[in-house]
Amino acid sequence: MTTVVPTSEEDPILSVVRFTAEMSWAEAGPEVAEPQVASLCLEAQDCMIAGRWFDLASLMLTSADLVFPKASDKDLECIFTIICNLVKKPESLDEMLEMAKLLSTKVAQQPNDKPAIRLKILFNLYNLLENPYSRFYVYMNALKLAMNGKVIEHIIPSFKKIDSFLKEWNLGVHDQRELFLTISNILKEHKSSPKETFKFLTKYLATFSDEDAHTMEEAKEEAAYTIIEFVKSPDMFQHDLLDMPAVAQLEKDTKYALIYQLLKIFLTQRLDAYMDFHTANSALLNSHGIVHEDCIAKMRLMSIVDLASKESGQIPYHMIKDTLQIEDDEVEPWVVKAITAKLIDCKIDQMNQVIRVTRYTERVFGQQQWLSLRDKLATWRGNISNVITTIQANKVTEDATQAIQGLAIR
Repeated sequence: MTTVVPTSEEDPILSVVRFTAEMSWAEAGPEVAEPQVASLCLEAQDCMIAGRWFDLASLMLTSADLVFPKASDKDLECIFTIICNLVKKPESLDEMLEMAKLLSTKVAQQPNDKPAIRLKILFNLYNLLENPYSRFYVYMNALKLAMNGKVIEHIIPSFKKIDSFLKEWNLGVHDQRELFLTISNILKEHKSSPKETFKFLTKYLATFSDEDAHTMEEAKEEAAYTIIEFVKSPDMFQHDLLDMPAVAQLEKDTKYALIYQLLKIFLTQRLDAYMDFHTANSALLNSHGIVHEDCIAKMRLMSIVDLASKESGQIPYHMIKDTLQIEDDEVEPWVVKAITAKLIDCKIDQMNQVIRVTRYTERVFGQQQWLSLRDKLATWRGNISNVITTIQANKVTEDATQAIQGLAIR
């Protein structure tokens, strides 16, 4: 197949217009094709002279879209490199944005036709743009193309850079919400990293505030899904989901109230509360694929953390045994599991049958925990201040003593 090679004899833009027009009209025969090709080239030339770059991009995209199934990947890359470079022509930022929208929307329109090459074209377009919001718009179309075209694996590596993208794009709440939800849906589809899915779902839920009462309704399903993922996860023991308005709204929701109650048990209560919940709602848990034995294991670890936070740093073996509903010889192994999971730091006193906790992980970190941290920091600051004062006083005394001794020697 012929490859588009710009030469000094014709502008690269007109070369692409001619190439795509000839390919589009090839089956119509020379008598029909030649006038159509000439007309398109003339129209393109008029757009260039008048600086009507948006109209030119639209014209070129129409022909390029027709030849997409026929052209080779190499030809398509060349064609769209020329077309995408048109975004640099306008002087107005608004026109650049409109061109970016036109190009990215058109490229992403047929996701099942060579999706990988379409995604590559969008990445090239992204890199040509200087306006942050234009870049965001193109990236969103790339996400949708990757999902609809089943080429998710090509877009997932970019998720590691989302934080830096957000700083660059400077998005409003609505756009952030759309971005996080789209990414979480892609990760759900890919089924490769539940933790990453959970991370972007919580970012999405965090975009809702109490002021968004009229829009929070749309977040209910995702809030319930996020709770279930938290409960299922064997190594997530801490989160501030309860403080999120998008999650809190489920407490009084007829459909999701029990799901919210389950979250509250995992973040604020002990194993006995979960066992009672399971007895009354085992069918609900099963319907969401929640494994009872896994929940017991997780709640036992959560219960150790709760004991550590309530028992002044010293927990008797018998209390652990009763709370975790285990045998005597299982106490130490469960404590070791909690240490391994970095939920607590402690010393096991076998002689006195107690564990002495020096640190524990808060299951939630809300206002109460911040106040407690503030008090601890104030205490530490006071202690350090007292130590400094004592050292300074001792230094003054020592200096005075040395001075007196010096006078005595003279």
